[in-house]
Amino acid sequence: MLSYHTCPLATLGGKDTGGMNVYVRDLTRELGRLGVHVDVFTRSQDEHVPHVLHDLGYGNRVVHVPAGPEIPLPKKELAGYLPQYVEGILTFAADKNLRYDVIHSHYWLSGLAARDLRASWNIPFIQMFHTLGKMKNRVANSTAEMEGEYRLEGERVVIHEADKIVAATLAEQAQLQFLYGAPKEKITVVPPGVDTSRFYPIPADEARAVVGVPPGERLLLYVGRIEPLKGVDTLIRAIALMRQEGLLSVYPHYLAIIGGDPDVSPEDMTAEMARLQALSASLGLGDLVVFLGKRSQDSLAYYYSAAEVVVVPSHYESFGMVALEAMACGTPVVASQVGGLAFLVQDGITGFHVPDGNPDALCDALSRLIMSPGLRRKMAENAAAYALGYAWEKVAPRLTDLYEQLIVCGYTDSKPC
Repeated sequence: MLSYHTCPLATLGGKDTGGMNVYVRDLTRELGRLGVHVDVFTRSQDEHVPHVLHDLGYGNRVVHVPAGPEIPLPKKELAGYLPQYVEGILTFAADKNLRYDVIHSHYWLSGLAARDLRASWNIPFIQMFHTLGKMKNRVANSTAEMEGEYRLEGERVVIHEADKIVAATLAEQAQLQFLYGAPKEKITVVPPGVDTSRFYPIPADEARAVVGVPPGERLLLYVGRIEPLKGVDTLIRAIALMRQEGLLSVYPHYLAIIGGDPDVSPEDMTAEMARLQALSASLGLGDLVVFLGKRSQDSLAYYYSAAEVVVVPSHYESFGMVALEAMACGTPVVASQVGGLAFLVQDGITGFHVPDGNPDALCDALSRLIMSPGLRRKMAENAAAYALGYAWEKVAPRLTDLYEQLIVCGYTDSKPC
């Protein structure tokens, strides 16, 4: 398993830590439970972290490969250290006398490494992109948010080279086909899973006590990276509209935002975090919007279960892992009708869809839910039941079937199966 630019063990909510980290970590654990040995190779970003860790169980390893300086680096710089990363993996495998059967790479940078490893090992590789540069550019609000040509070209190369591509939804399959010309026969749709031993409904009063929701108040929740793509500004504006309409005086709720680093010095704060805090202050929401910063994965089930509603206001999501985790905890989700969210959240059943970038529509959906305890309870029950269909023990076998298909039919340089 290749996860070059981010480690599956990293704390969530940082600039490059989110759904992909959760996917790689939880899939690796489930594969181990099924008897599949997995080594996850990531780039070392901290010289004080041991290069080999056994934190994913079942004998599976996370191997931190030194490739360039052992510090976080911008993705544009990371491409230059891919040869060192590949060489480090080859050396590790040779020293341990290991033979792998298949490579599963995540994100386009890992896909480039997978191509080079395949040439050395003569085994197939499966690619999952998680996000696509062309889709991000379609929703970018400024040139600063645009992905560079280096990424788009890298994605084109990986699509051409990969033996199989895993798409999270039919929407992603269509994007790969129509934006990149990916052959349909190369793509298999397998959704991400959810760890239902970690994410399940916790009694709300117990969850609220753990995360510190004050008595008599109720929680609306956002969880994710702090970047313009995530549409958090739309959510803050929706909260302002709810206050203007007097709704929050009758139904006291506040918004908690999990992700990013809200308490660092101004010079260390990201531009998006500073913008969101300034927006909240300018709208007079200092008492209604709380920036909590990063939180451990182990604590998220408490937050999801404590919340009345989880909001995913993104402009683009290839899948929407936060929405799935929240539903598994029995919490309704209000999400933008984009990408994977349009498939994952069942409108009117497990939550509501709203147009992205529309604070009025988001205000209306949230208002309807917080004013209707019966509707909220019904959606909560539906959400928890629906999420069980995405349990990893149901999803992972679809991937092992794909691995076995490639291994059994074999791989040749001239004609991958």
